[in-house]
Amino acid sequence: MPSKINYQLETDRILAQLPEGRVPVLFLHACCAPCSSYVLEYLSRYFAITLFFYNPNIAPEEEYLHRKAELKRLVQEMPLGHPVKIVDGDYFPERFYGLAKGLEREPERGFRCQRCIRHRLEETFRAAAELENTPDFVCTTLTISPHKDAPFINETGRVLAEQYGVPWLFSDFKKKGGYQRSIVLSREYDLYRQNFCGCVYSKQNSEMISKD
Repeated sequence: MPSKINYQLETDRILAQLPEGRVPVLFLHACCAPCSSYVLEYLSRYFAITLFFYNPNIAPEEEYLHRKAELKRLVQEMPLGHPVKIVDGDYFPERFYGLAKGLEREPERGFRCQRCIRHRLEETFRAAAELENTPDFVCTTLTISPHKDAPFINETGRVLAEQYGVPWLFSDFKKKGGYQRSIVLSREYDLYRQNFCGCVYSKQNSEMISKD
């Protein structure tokens, strides 16, 4: 799909065509609680959601566990339209370091990030396709970030949807004030809001920017 497409309009179109009489299921990759906050508020009105926490890029392990704990706390404390449950993905950071090899100096949104996102999305589709009851859609919270490439994420999702036979929910959650709303919700629920994406390279870049 062309990069200039309005993915929020695509989301609106899909939501308007949801079947009546049952609650569809969304298998949603979640990167952290702050990014998930608005997405859950928005989409739990339409879907029963399974959150898939698969992020081998996050380091160190204490950071990974902290983010996962905050996501679980958010789901427990936040009023949601339909049920939301969390599924833990494997945590093997060596997978991330393997795909990032040779790309350590790439900037955010560069080839390293693309490899990381593609890997996380493919594992999300793989997990969704292996469920006894295939979900109606797969999606990710990543498009809420202004630092992430929404066209790349959606094109990757579209390709993987064809490969795994599970529909992709196109999105650009930063639209309609979604990113700003996530900041408000993060403050309301006192969520741990990190200043780097998750990997050691993004942390190093954030620290360099802070020193400037």
